[in-house]
Amino acid sequence: MHMPSITAGYLAILALLYAVLALQVIRLRRSNQAAFNDGGNIALRSAIRAHGNFMEYVPIISLMVAMIEMAGTTPLRIHLLMGALLLSRLLHPLGMYAVTNSRLFWICRGGSIVVTIGLLVTCAVNILSRVIAGTMPQ
Repeated sequence: MHMPSITAGYLAILALLYAVLALQVIRLRRSNQAAFNDGGNIALRSAIRAHGNFMEYVPIISLMVAMIEMAGTTPLRIHLLMGALLLSRLLHPLGMYAVTNSRLFWICRGGSIVVTIGLLVTCAVNILSRVIAGTMPQ
């Protein structure tokens, strides 16, 4: 078993994106004087949800990809999984700031939803199939 270095590299990039999302929430909270909740500000509400959505999906998907990497999956597959996660996490905030029901809104939000849920299911099925087959490293 080896360290999941490919996953770690992507996680570093994702952490920087998470910092940007957090700073956006902080900036909007300060400019709108909204210490709690969104103060009725739509831009702040979008920033809070983009930040929260990131935190809801990135940890579990990254953890599963790290396990898949440690199980010996090819580097290409790990790059594809983590690259797709990075893409979905870049698309989601763009969709959150787009005009509701616009083309950009549907492409970015819809695309991020499809990719994220697809990754969640793909990684879970991959791990479960390895566990059932007894091929997960001990």
